[in-house]
Amino acid sequence: MADFRLDAESRTEFGKGSARRTRRAGRVPAVLYGHGQDVVHLSLPAREFAAALRNGGTNVLLTIVLDGKEQLALTKAVQRDPLTRVHEHVDLLLVRRGEKTTVEVPIVIVGQPAPDAIPNHQLNTVSIEADATRLPDSIEVDVTGREAGQGITAGDLALPAGSTLITDPEALVIGFLGAPTAEALEAELAEAEAEAGIEREESDEAAEGAGEGDVVPEPQDQGSGESMDAAENSKND
Repeated sequence: MADFRLDAESRTEFGKGSARRTRRAGRVPAVLYGHGQDVVHLSLPAREFAAALRNGGTNVLLTIVLDGKEQLALTKAVQRDPLTRVHEHVDLLLVRRGEKTTVEVPIVIVGQPAPDAIPNHQLNTVSIEADATRLPDSIEVDVTGREAGQGITAGDLALPAGSTLITDPEALVIGFLGAPTAEALEAELAEAEAEAGIEREESDEAAEGAGEGDVVPEPQDQGSGESMDAAENSKND
């Protein structure tokens, strides 16, 4: 696990105004706590902190340097602006080498299931206890060839050496459903339309059948027309 070194500065002013000034200066407001010591208010370089999260993950181990003193810490909570995604505040937990700590580790899915199996994700993270200096960035789950009904539970995961699973081992991480047939989709669509009161349009063949029986005038032939003209002329003579 990578260890990122950040130079921190003490904060003596608090409140929203002070936090905005800190962020405008290119730093992130933060607090450092743990091991029974008083909460320390500080700020971190925004660019370096963002790089640490990007390269080390949410459980990145940080070396915080404050007033010439180095301390190890983990990020316990990170607040970000929902629109700009700027880091607004960070909670840091003090840890020691060799110390066990409990963290949430992201699940990463690799591989492709069987063609007729549809993945159904249930958990995005699992909770484990591990050495604070050896926390995994993520846990991979290989779903290659998995078929419908072959679920993967938390107990099936391959954890890093020295780690202990805290999440219920029976908790489903990812399940696999069978792909619906064309007939099932058609029946589901018909049921949904019926519930919505939508009448399905008649087929072209049915529409053509509905036109049978219509009376269409037959064209007069020229011979009949000439006879009528002759009769009319005889009356006028």
